[in-house]
Amino acid sequence: MSIEIERKFLVIGDYKKFAIKSYKIAQGFLSSVPERTVRVRIKDTAGFITVKGISNSSGTSRFEWEKEIALQEAEELLAICEPSIIEKIRYIIPVNNNLFFEVDEFLGNNFGLIIAEIELPSEDSYFEKPMWLGNEVTGEIKYFNSVLSKNPFSNW
Repeated sequence: MSIEIERKFLVIGDYKKFAIKSYKIAQGFLSSVPERTVRVRIKDTAGFITVKGISNSSGTSRFEWEKEIALQEAEELLAICEPSIIEKIRYIIPVNNNLFFEVDEFLGNNFGLIIAEIELPSEDSYFEKPMWLGNEVTGEIKYFNSVLSKNPFSNW
């Protein structure tokens, strides 16, 4: 169990040439209420279950617990998730101080949306902002994956 400290940004430029790896993600929500979001995720061939608490007032920090589970279990849990599975390709891009941007290129009903996230050791940690980084959307609820599953980008 830990506290996740994360900032999110829209992406406005070419980021793929900086990626050191990428993988496909499919994820669904067993519970999408803000107080306890329960996510099931398949990342390539690995399964995960994650519980997240409600965000602080800035939207930067929240409780997070994650555990790897068998791929078959993740597939079975995805089948009983709330409607609208999110699919995306995640690109890992190194920044500075051993930090990485995770850039999510959404597919399906969220096609066209590209969000970069960076996990930080503290809320005031410094990181270099690359040229391809757009406006910050940390704490903007419409960009939460649990909300995108109900109100996808294609509906905006």
